[in-house]
Amino acid sequence: MIHPIRAYGDPVLRIKCQDIKNFDDEFRKLVEDMYETMDASDGVGLAAPQIGKPLRLFMIDSTLFDKQEKKGVRMAFVNPIIIQEKGEKWTFEEGCLSIPDVREDVARCPTITLKYQTVTGEHKEETFDGMTARVIQHEYDHIEGILFTDHISAFKRQLLKSKLAKISSGKVNVHYRMKFPKRK
Repeated sequence: MIHPIRAYGDPVLRIKCQDIKNFDDEFRKLVEDMYETMDASDGVGLAAPQIGKPLRLFMIDSTLFDKQEKKGVRMAFVNPIIIQEKGEKWTFEEGCLSIPDVREDVARCPTITLKYQTVTGEHKEETFDGMTARVIQHEYDHIEGILFTDHISAFKRQLLKSKLAKISSGKVNVHYRMKFPKRK
């Protein structure tokens, strides 16, 4: 099932998410739905809060970036913890399904080491670099309640204020379903 993407301004996008404890059929269905939602939205990553679930789960598909070197991965990360970030930060223009039509340069470390569980509950520790590390860091931020716009200067955020307000009020045109915050 394809879920609507939660838009900027939805409180669930600011929640530090909870660990997943049950790797049951319901969980496997959620993972399947999230892959389907990410693909239908043409995303390279999707975190559970983006579909309204405050859980420590995200998936990425960095194969789109690393076709030539075949270094990209398509996988889900459960209960991840970044245990190391290293290297000189590099800047790249990022966007987000929850913040459509906004792209800004974000500086991130080129290499990370991550502890996580697989969708079957297996514990792993792995090092990622390049675009895969970047996409992981972006999605990891989501499960910590952080958006990529938090990484840009206050001045740039101020310049985006009206655009972000339009997104949160539903004044955005995208090819995928979105759910907008309730108006007060």
